[in-house]
Amino acid sequence: MWQPSRGQWTIICLVALVAVLGWPPDEGRSLGTKFVNWVVDPSGSLPVAPASLPMGLDDDGDAVTEHDMRENAYHFARERSDRTRLRMDLKEAGDPFERSTGRQLLVGLVVLGALSVWRLEAVRRS
Repeated sequence: MWQPSRGQWTIICLVALVAVLGWPPDEGRSLGTKFVNWVVDPSGSLPVAPASLPMGLDDDGDAVTEHDMRENAYHFARERSDRTRLRMDLKEAGDPFERSTGRQLLVGLVVLGALSVWRLEAVRRS
């Protein structure tokens, strides 16, 4: 029975890990993106960008003031340091590719990984 070598196991494990973490679901973000979003702010202490003020509330002075305060707090936290800005960007980051493109790239990675393992086996038998 065939047993992968140490190098082949390394390729198999890395390709499997990248494929599982990077595979985009039908809705939402991939597991890897969710993990990065969580790692940069596990306690949920970083502010998120406030949504735009709805058209109907522009006459309500209290709502406008509250929205402006949340927006100012967000920008103040963002400008505090480069590290905080990076964390805030990563907290709100999405998948880098469209779902179909991401899936095609991951399938290509799996195929290249399989070919690499196969090639290493040919070298090992020589």
